[in-house]
Amino acid sequence: MSAKHPQGQDHGHDHAHQGSALPDVALRVKALEDLMIEKGVIERATLDRIIETYETAIGPRNGARVVARAWTDPAYKQRLMQDATAAIAELGYRGAQGENMVVVENTPGIHNVIVCTLCSCYPWPVLGLPPVWYKSAPYRSRVVKDPRGVLQEFGVTLAAETEVRVWDSTAELRYMVLPMRPASMEARSEPELAALVTRDGMIGTALL
Repeated sequence: MSAKHPQGQDHGHDHAHQGSALPDVALRVKALEDLMIEKGVIERATLDRIIETYETAIGPRNGARVVARAWTDPAYKQRLMQDATAAIAELGYRGAQGENMVVVENTPGIHNVIVCTLCSCYPWPVLGLPPVWYKSAPYRSRVVKDPRGVLQEFGVTLAAETEVRVWDSTAELRYMVLPMRPASMEARSEPELAALVTRDGMIGTALL
C-alpha cells in the first residue's frame, strides 16, 4: 500500500484518464443519458433527482453507518483504523472503488480533508457518487494550497492550533474521514448517531 500524502505531496497518480476531460466510461454514460433524454425515456429533471439521491442519501448512509459503528464499538473502530477495507466489508459495503480504503480520524488537534488532485477518485461504496464540487478543478487545486480558506468557505472555522491534513486519493488508495463524535450525543443509539453524519463530514468539509 502506498504511503499517505498529506498537504498535496506528489504521489505519482497513474490514472488511465489523466489526459482527457472524462474517462471512457463516463463519456459512454453521458452519451447514454443524452440519448435517453432525447428519446423521451427519461426527463433530465428526473435523472437529476436520481443522481442527487445517490450523491446525498443512499451512498453516504453507508458511510454514516460505518462512522456510527466506530463511535459506539471500540473493537470495530480499532479494526477500522487498522484495515478499513475489511472493517467496512463487515457491514456489507465493498466493491469497485472501495478497495484499499484508509480511514483518517479527526481529533481535537487534527482535522482531515480528502481530495483527488488529478481527477476525482472517491470511495463510492461508502460515500455514493462524488459531488460536483469535489470533481471541480478549483476544489482540487485550492484545498491543497489553502485548506483552511476552503474549509471556511464550507462554513468550517478551525482553531489556529488545529493541524489540517489533506489526503490525496489515488486510483489504488481512497480515504474517508472519521469525524469526532459530538460529546453531547453519548446516550444516542447507533442509528441516531448515523443520522447525524453527513457526506461532507466524511470528506472533511464539514465537522459531522
